[in-house]
Formats: sequence, C-alpha cells, structure tokens
Amino acid sequence: MILDGQRPDAIERAALALAAGELAGMPTETVYGLAANAMDSAAVRRIYAAKGRPADHPLIVHVADAGRAQDFAAGIPPLAQRLMQAFWPGPLTLILPRRAGVADAAAGGQDSIGLRCPAHPVAQALLAACAAHGVTGLAAPSANRFGRVSPTTATHVAAEFGPGLLVLDGGPCAVGIESAIVDCTRGVPVLLRPGQLTRAAIEQAAGQRVHVPGDLPAALTTPGPRAPGTLTAHYAPRAQVRLMRTADLHAALGLPSDQAGGTTPAAPHVAVWARTPLPPVAGGIILRRMPDDAPAAAQQLFAVLRGFDDAGVKLIWIETPPATPAWEGVADRLRRAAAS
Repeated sequence: MILDGQRPDAIERAALALAAGELAGMPTETVYGLAANAMDSAAVRRIYAAKGRPADHPLIVHVADAGRAQDFAAGIPPLAQRLMQAFWPGPLTLILPRRAGVADAAAGGQDSIGLRCPAHPVAQALLAACAAHGVTGLAAPSANRFGRVSPTTATHVAAEFGPGLLVLDGGPCAVGIESAIVDCTRGVPVLLRPGQLTRAAIEQAAGQRVHVPGDLPAALTTPGPRAPGTLTAHYAPRAQVRLMRTADLHAALGLPSDQAGGTTPAAPHVAVWARTPLPPVAGGIILRRMPDDAPAAAQQLFAVLRGFDDAGVKLIWIETPPATPAWEGVADRLRRAAAS
C-alpha cells in the first residue's frame, strides 16, 4: 500500500500504525527504511523476521534531532556533538553508548546504539507525527530482504514486501546509498561504513583523524561495536556482479583498447555499467552509462542493479570506480555486491 508522503493524512496513518506496533516503509535521503517503534521490542523483532535478518545485527534508530538522541544514548561525547552539529540532519550515523534497558532489540543486544537524524522532509514529518503518539525514535534498516539490493523508491519497497505493507512515497532517494557510520565509543572516530560524506569532511568536522578498523592504535584494536552493512557480502542483486578494470571490460566485450568498434557474441544475459563511453555491441547486451561524478553514481547505483535484475540478466559487469575519496562509498557497495 503506497501512500503519498506529502499528504498529512498519510503521515498520520503511518504514525498511528507505527505507534500500534506495525511496520511501515519510510523514505530517507539515503535509502528507504523498514520502520518500527525502536522502543517496542516486539515490533523490532517483526523487522528482523520480515527481512530475514539475524537478530544480533543491529539496526539504526532514526531520531528527529540531536535532543532526541538523549532518549537512546547514555552519553554524547564532544566528538559526537561536533559531528551532529556539522551533519545532522543528514546521511551520518553515529555509534554511541546505549542507555541501559533502552532499545535492546534494535541494538542487537549490544551496549551501543546507532543513531541518525534523516534530512528527508517526509521522514522528518513522520518522526514528528510519531512523537505526538509517544514514539521517540524509529528503528529503520533498509527496506529489503537481508543482504539484497537496497531500495531507493517506494515501488522497490512494495516489490520486496508486497501490498500488505504501508509505504510512504517520498520520491527517489537523493543520496542513494546508506549513511556513513562513525563509531564514537572509543575516544577516536572510527569509520565503520563509508557513505556520501567523505572521510576528509568528517575529519574536518571532528577536528581529528578518522580511523578505519584496520588502522586503529594497538590500545583500541579490541572488537568494536557491530554495525549494519559491513558484511563482506551485501547489497547483492540476483545476478552475479563482477567488478572489472577498464581494459578487462573492453577485452571481455571484444573492444580494442581505444574503444573503437568491436562486436561480441550474442549474450543477452549480460549487463554492463561503465563510465567509459562504449559503442553499441552485438548480441543485445544491456549497456548503461555510469555517471562521471560519485554522487550521481551513488544515487543511481541500487536502481541500476535492480533494473538489471528486472531485465533478467545473469551477469553484471561493472567498471571499477576510481580509487579516490569521493568514490569510497560507491566502491564499498560494489565490492560487497560482487563478493556475493
């Protein structure tokens, strides 16, 4: 059931459903989420069941503003405060120490909690309406089956879960990949998942170096909090994804290195997403042009993968993105999709 997220009555209907312990699909600027009252353990368990997600994989809790973060966090260190001020509302999740006895199911049993304040106006309207009914935060992982391609439109969500789920339509997601996740529980910022925000931007706001799990000081190498979207294999379409260097992609398509001409045997089961302009190839291979800039590529990424699946292809060949900071979030999602 897809409802227009611009309509106040649709927002109110979704808020009442969430307050009653039901699930709802909600838009954010990153991807669509499958939402439940974060304080309602039974409702949160319905998210895990619907997605087929292991119960020890934590969920991100969405809050209306930094003030609401205190409903879930035992403390907000200065580092987190600086990042909230710089990037909330926006595509950044912060891992914070969790208040005892609060949102245990959403936290996957950990003593930490992932919090985000979404920038999407429909998400903000829904959070405000939920607050009026006593719901202070929404646990909302991506609205797809566990490990599969994230949804960036309301119709993607409906295709995943069928007509029984209420989905607020907020249009295509502007960012298109999930939020960056920064762990703020170790005294130094640790980037657990890249997103649209670059590491340099996060470092500037934090006022200190941002680490990744592989480069932590020895004193901080103990296992940190689990975070969503960090499994080796994730974000996978039904088709097999292969990341290919430009030269390897051209060779596989039967193109010379200067991109001039060339044909390939009939292979309608192959789709290609590449930044390099490619001439038409024989055999009905599906060709899609990847944008030259990282934000546009991120916005299209999951929709492109879903489109290739809908076309029935068996193989997806993707030109490896540039190894630059701007492309870190896109490259992360593609590596995990290919690992599946």
